[in-house]
Amino acid sequence: MTLEIELLPILSDNYCFILREPEQGITGVVDPGTDGPVATRLDELGNGLDWILITHHHADHTGGNLALKERFGCRIAGPAAEAARVPGIDLELRHGDSFRLGAETATIIDTPGHTRGHISFHFPDSRALFCGDAMFVLGCGRLFEGDAAMMFASFARLLALDDETRVYCGHEYTASNARFALSVDAGNAELQARGREISELRAKDQPTVPSTIGRERATNPFARAATAAEFGRLRKLKDQF
Repeated sequence: MTLEIELLPILSDNYCFILREPEQGITGVVDPGTDGPVATRLDELGNGLDWILITHHHADHTGGNLALKERFGCRIAGPAAEAARVPGIDLELRHGDSFRLGAETATIIDTPGHTRGHISFHFPDSRALFCGDAMFVLGCGRLFEGDAAMMFASFARLLALDDETRVYCGHEYTASNARFALSVDAGNAELQARGREISELRAKDQPTVPSTIGRERATNPFARAATAAEFGRLRKLKDQF
């Protein structure tokens, strides 16, 4: 695994991620919803910043773009379909595109549903997926701009990845997601064990991110939905939970 990945809590429950590709010394940050903690951590690490990677346009994922760009002179890569709403974007990315972070290459995966142009960054050599607010640990993003069929298709693309792929999502929503998951899939022994593990992690204020595609396939009720209709039914139940 080439990429060095550091999870950085920001705002109330967001995560952004500092990526360092050591071969060429290239640094990126995924979804900086604010600039202060990111800049402070980069200074502590003695790193500059070469790239900002954006999954979707929401302000809690893009709020630090312009200040970080001004301070570090970095470039910003994000979804072409949302380019007009991504502050400071330089590189517009579409499904199937390749994005190079030094010696590492990400494949861009369309993952609409939460927003209509949402993308995810998959670094296969590092077995790392940065999926913003598409897939969460034991959950999925709210359908603010898309619909259940759209998000069901997005999940199918992500679930086609290797089971060992680590899932780096944009929020610490897992405790709530676990309660919901257990309410609709109570007989799932692996989910029960996962729920206990999550409770222990959160009691110690430890992150539950990353997960893996394999764990999500086995325990995430949205990943276990067989049809878009079932996916939509679960999303409506979660909205009311």
